[in-house]
Amino acid sequence: MLAFLLIIQISSCTVSQQSTTYFSGSGDTTLILKTDDVEPIIQKNDILSIYISSLNPEASAVFNAPNLLATSSSTTSGSSSAGGYLVNTDGNIQLPILGTIKASGITKKQLKADITNLILDKKLLIDPIITIRHLNYEVTIIGEVGKPIVINVPNEKISLLKALGIAGDITVYGKKDNVMLVREVEGKRKVKRIDLNDKSFLSSNYYYLQPNDIVYVEANKWKVINANRNQQLLPSILSGLSIIALVITTILLRK
Repeated sequence: MLAFLLIIQISSCTVSQQSTTYFSGSGDTTLILKTDDVEPIIQKNDILSIYISSLNPEASAVFNAPNLLATSSSTTSGSSSAGGYLVNTDGNIQLPILGTIKASGITKKQLKADITNLILDKKLLIDPIITIRHLNYEVTIIGEVGKPIVINVPNEKISLLKALGIAGDITVYGKKDNVMLVREVEGKRKVKRIDLNDKSFLSSNYYYLQPNDIVYVEANKWKVINANRNQQLLPSILSGLSIIALVITTILLRK
């Protein structure tokens, strides 16, 4: 009886090959990556590192006064602290000398241009160089993956596939054809369903993740079936073990 139950349990773990592979049926090809929306839009509550330099280091130094903001962010290796400019609830940042500047809703490239033009218009520096980086660039991977995790992205570029690899990959119980991506854009939360069996994903705007993206991998039907079956089989297995133990005890007592 126990052996029969174990056979049923093992057979219930069978899943289709398609559910365990990416881009099934795809051959050799060359795909053109869409560049639209690849550079993330700056959002409220983002933390930006902004460094201004020029041919005159002394004149530039005043723009790079230490920022009073300090933030701690969780990374794959622990905690780290960094100073930066917080994009406030109005979507603005406060820069020394330059004052209030609109930051949310635009890209880093656009913000660089705005700061550069402001400096040139006021004739504060000659040929200023603006360097902007995200300090809180992180993505979250949850659901049916090997290791749900919040990933800090110091180089500000990470693909969905790489993020899933860091999270231990999608388990055999995860839906590769219906991965949910949650993204906040200008105060609105958008949900996108992604089919990782479709090779067109490799050239889509969702190939690369953006700051604060959340990726959720849903469980497939096999996870639900196995969970229900385990709940049904466990009492039977325990009952069978109890009977075996009782039989062994009876035999030993008769000796």
